[in-house]
Amino acid sequence: MLLRSRGRGRGYSPLRGAIETALRAAYVGDWPARLWSRITTEVRRVDVTLRAPVNLRIGFASDLHLGPTTPMRTLERAFAILGSAELDVLALGGDYVFLDATRAKARALAALVASVPARAKVAVLGNHDLWTEHALLEDALQSAGVRVLVNDAVEIDGVSLIGLDDPWTGALDAERGLARAASETKIVIAHAPEALPGVAGRVRAMLCGHTHGGHVALPRGRPIVVHGHVGRRFPHGVHDVDGTTLIVSRGLGGIEIPLRTFAPPDVVVLTLRA
Repeated sequence: MLLRSRGRGRGYSPLRGAIETALRAAYVGDWPARLWSRITTEVRRVDVTLRAPVNLRIGFASDLHLGPTTPMRTLERAFAILGSAELDVLALGGDYVFLDATRAKARALAALVASVPARAKVAVLGNHDLWTEHALLEDALQSAGVRVLVNDAVEIDGVSLIGLDDPWTGALDAERGLARAASETKIVIAHAPEALPGVAGRVRAMLCGHTHGGHVALPRGRPIVVHGHVGRRFPHGVHDVDGTTLIVSRGLGGIEIPLRTFAPPDVVVLTLRA
């Protein structure tokens, strides 16, 4: 049983280690993923269009959670949707694995990302990534042409894409990320909505995931449990916060509970239109 994080992530407790040890045993053979794939592989495309000085199309996927509770068919469908969206940029919001980062999962991640044609690809890491051997995941992303951003920014066609570190387990530094941005139009990519307070009103939009829309939700998508004050306020969807458009994806994969209710997986296509 693990007592501490295998990566640089904070907040990995002995209780977390005990839970993950039990789940490895309970989900041996990846039976939840096989069962889920027989029920549904639905993935929704969420389209958002914003006015901006430039034209740019950004695809966003988060919370893949490669592991025993996520059907590969769901992920393949999601990346097929993004692959046909004529993207300029592919942005990835973290939590690429659940339980462990392995070489097999890293190869699968690289293949999914490489299947999407885009002129630029960027990514941030999530809490589950930082609790495991995240160097494997970073190497896989880089092999697929992705730049992993940690409180840093890149410029694409007059737009600053700012990638922030995970607000739960990493070392979030919004000021550093914003200082690295050179363009007037700024788009933040973060794993979780908890990164919002440092950038609200200062950027055009923020893309994030982490909440899964509650994962297990009531009819009309009302989540039962969402961690974090900001996440509970904005569990999914598109919101205006002090002039910043906050886009919270439900993500794609599964975690401890091997099913979703009223929280269907989704990917986001954000179009900036002059």
